[in-house]
Formats: sequence, structure tokens, C-alpha cells
Amino acid sequence: PGTPVEVRKQGSRWVAPGIADNGAGIAALLALARALQESKLRTHATLLFVANVGEEGEGNLRGMQALFSDPALRRRVRAAIAIDGSSHERLTAKALGSRRFHVTVRGPGGHSWADFGLPNPIQALARAIHRLAEVAIPPRPRTIFNIGQIEGGTSVNAIPFQASMKVDIRSEEEPEIERLERALRRIVAEAVAEENAVADTKRGALTVEVKVIGQRPAGELPASARIIEVFGAVDQHLGIKTQMQRSSTDANIPISLGIEAVAVGGGGRSGASHSLQEWYDPSGRERALKRILLAVALLAGVEEE
Repeated sequence: PGTPVEVRKQGSRWVAPGIADNGAGIAALLALARALQESKLRTHATLLFVANVGEEGEGNLRGMQALFSDPALRRRVRAAIAIDGSSHERLTAKALGSRRFHVTVRGPGGHSWADFGLPNPIQALARAIHRLAEVAIPPRPRTIFNIGQIEGGTSVNAIPFQASMKVDIRSEEEPEIERLERALRRIVAEAVAEENAVADTKRGALTVEVKVIGQRPAGELPASARIIEVFGAVDQHLGIKTQMQRSSTDANIPISLGIEAVAVGGGGRSGASHSLQEWYDPSGRERALKRILLAVALLAGVEEE
């Protein structure tokens, strides 16, 4: 809140927070709807245009979660295309799974001099972080473990009453996510127990809470999926070299439900994503719009006059 989002023109680039991710996707969605309306193109299947929220970070794909929570709608959906950012070559048909945690350690707190010896939540977290860094991460399936945020304490001369960290676990396969979650919970519990064991707990021992703040399902379409074949045919027609990718996008939700879905770019070029200097160059975006429009026409079928 309060972040200035005025758009600035710098040469061929437009600069503003979110201008490409996902301003470019929203613009492409609207452009496609307008093209279909003005051309009076009619499809056999119903087309549903959706602008949703919560795709990024702790949003946890809540827009798509809400959309596909409707059983009646879920049964009718045959394919889904998420338009995300720029590029006209990307085709994301592999859903990268993730699980995110907010770990909070609480204690009595006190004065650094007068109450020295009381259990310290920051020290407990430090023990845990040190051990988490030593957990084995396999090269395959590709898996990551990241501590992206730590908070705690009120003053340099106060024993903190609370400390917390946010942890991101991602993997190409769900079993690895589950293995690392078990390791996280075990190590944090051990670290808190060890801090309590060496501290004076007469005024209270440390407690820990591990809260799941994000969960994105993994999944992967087979190479024979119709939506992949359709985009392959369209790309060949337009002279596009398809770049198959794995990522965490709005397509994760339908893919995890067994619905054919992909994420594609809305065209153009972009950079500095997720920053105040994010930029978008719309040059050549027509190629991406043609790509999506043709794929939609093939997937939905076109009624002849």
C-alpha cells in the first residue's frame, strides 16, 4: 500500500511495478477478448475469461483455488490457459510444487543483564537454521530449501519474547517436499528443546508454532496432452521455437486436478520483475497474441457461418 505505480515511458519501454508481471498478461487477456468480439468469431466450446488474484508469494494461488472450488464449473473445464508476463515462446506445462512455512518461537522475554539465562527464541532459531543448512538436497528431482525472512526482538538489550522465520520449499516432486517438511519440523523442535535444556525456564520455556502459509501442488502434463500438441502445431505455423518450462503459475491448480492447462506469455520483453523498476517493451507482442488466439480457436473449435 502506498507504492507509486505511475507508468513512465523510457524509450521503447514502459516502467512501473507490475507492468509486465502481470500487467502484460491482463492486457493480453483483454486484447484477445476484444479480437474475438470484434471478429464475431464463434466457438463450439464456451470461453471463460478470468482475471484473478493471489498468484504471487503468499497469495497461494487463491484466485485459481476459488475458481476451481466450484464443482460444477470444474467438471465443465476442458482446458485452461494462464497468461503470465511476457515472451511468445514459453510454454509451461509442468507445475512446480511448493510449500511455505512461518515458524514462530515464543518465550518469556526479559532484560539482557537482569534476566540473563532465560531461553532466547533467536538463539533457538539460530540453532535450527544452522542445522537446516546441512540437510541434503538432491540434484534430481530439482529441489530447493530457502529461509527468506527472519524477524524478532525489540531491543539490543532485551531477551526477545518472540522470533520467527519464513521458509520456502520447492521441488519437482511432492515426496521431496514432504521429506523436507518433516526435516524442518523435527529440527525446529529439537533446537527449541536444546535451548530450553540449557536455559532457566522457571519463568517459562520456549514454545514453537509451525504454520503452513502456502501450498502449491506439483504436476506435469504428458507430452501427448492435446493442449501441448495444439500449441506445438501453432508454434510451427508461426515459426516459433517452443520453450518447454517448469514453473509455479496459475496453471498449477488445474494441472493438479487432472485438467489440461499451460501458462504462456503475453508477448513482448520485460525485466526487473518484482521491483520498482520493472519494465515492459511491447515490441512484437502481436506474435504472442496470434499464438494464443489460434490455440484457443483450435481447442474450442470454430463454428462456420
